[in-house]
Amino acid sequence: MFRFSVILASGVAASNPFAGQTFYVNPANQKEYDESIATADGITKENLQRMRNTPSAYWIDTKAKVQGTGTESVQGILTDAAAKSPPELVTLIFYDLPNRDCDAAASNGEICCTYNADGTCDYSAEGDCADGIEEYKATYVDPFVSTLASFKGKVPVVLVVEPDSIPNLASNLGHPHCGNMATQLAYHHGVHYALDELTAKTDASIYLDAAHGGWLGWDDNVAAYMGLIRDWDLPLGKMRGFATNVANYQPLGVMSPWAPDSGYRNVYCMNGAHSTDKSCADPCKLNSQWNPANNELNFAQALVHHAKGTLSWDAKVIIDTGRNGVVDMRGDCANWCNPRNAGAGIASTSDTANPDMIDAYFWLKTPGESDGCTQELPDGTACPRFDRMCGSMDSIGSTSTEPRSPEAGDWFDYQVKQLAANAQLGQKGPGPALV
Repeated sequence: MFRFSVILASGVAASNPFAGQTFYVNPANQKEYDESIATADGITKENLQRMRNTPSAYWIDTKAKVQGTGTESVQGILTDAAAKSPPELVTLIFYDLPNRDCDAAASNGEICCTYNADGTCDYSAEGDCADGIEEYKATYVDPFVSTLASFKGKVPVVLVVEPDSIPNLASNLGHPHCGNMATQLAYHHGVHYALDELTAKTDASIYLDAAHGGWLGWDDNVAAYMGLIRDWDLPLGKMRGFATNVANYQPLGVMSPWAPDSGYRNVYCMNGAHSTDKSCADPCKLNSQWNPANNELNFAQALVHHAKGTLSWDAKVIIDTGRNGVVDMRGDCANWCNPRNAGAGIASTSDTANPDMIDAYFWLKTPGESDGCTQELPDGTACPRFDRMCGSMDSIGSTSTEPRSPEAGDWFDYQVKQLAANAQLGQKGPGPALV
């Protein structure tokens, strides 16, 4: 049954915005799957057909994707979703900050604080990024907000805001691209402006990206992340919560008990304790590195407790399960770029292991879209945005027997067939999630 979430006067959803909704499936994504389905067989083809009909978020990662008539744009997607009976919930990724993705090359964006002659960002340039921030506001945020506002009350919308931005400033200031004051100001003022505008003028349910447990799970990293949110004075009372594991592969796992005296750090699995408990399974060996976020459910509950204690914010969480169906396929869990032998995870659903904390498992990156390119593109030319992590030992294309990987966001047939062959699309309802 269709319903809009109840919206408080402040603009924040009073209930889970995913619950009771029909999720929008973008025909543009389905066309990508059709190319791979046509050349697949067996269980791979069967799972690709199921994946084709699984809702996933659509990334609005360029200015050109904001307005338009097709379902590659915000305007076109909302028009299509509004025409359904009932209107369907649309999930979008809001993603085009100046000097975007300062710690990675594969997904650097189109807006810069200072431009090189070839149009790429000069991350070494000093300054206050005033021009870049103004470009972001005028050509990305404002059109996006006005488009959403025109559909207010007509289509339910969920937004995940600026993946990797605040996590990069919380943990990667040692990287010169992130530590540069221009980049720091771009992220601070850009995110603040975007959230102020979105919460004031639209009825979208907003989740702020919080990376994943293998990145922010350490005490100092999550504390630094929460500190930035506090210092930036973001409109938390009008936001729903956090998004984790966006475009990543961390296992969902099983949620551990939370000791009343744990503070913001759950020690249930630390120091080898409860090693036979399923909730303490630790494929990335994070507990041995003093990181208690051995899975995304444990990371999520740490975020919720931390937000309540340090920010007085009753935050909820959504977790990207698009590509975490295989728990231990990587030799090194730091290798995030197109790892081989991954599998699609639990299909998008609001039926989660802990509905008091977790609003949804959702495919926030469509399985089949590349994380980034190998040094050589499939057509034999040089990758213009090569990131060394896309040549890791776990990355598809790093061996001579595998095809080269396309640029970030482009369809990767070889990868999606692996994701389908290894897919774990089923799920359990409230209670322990799939390990």
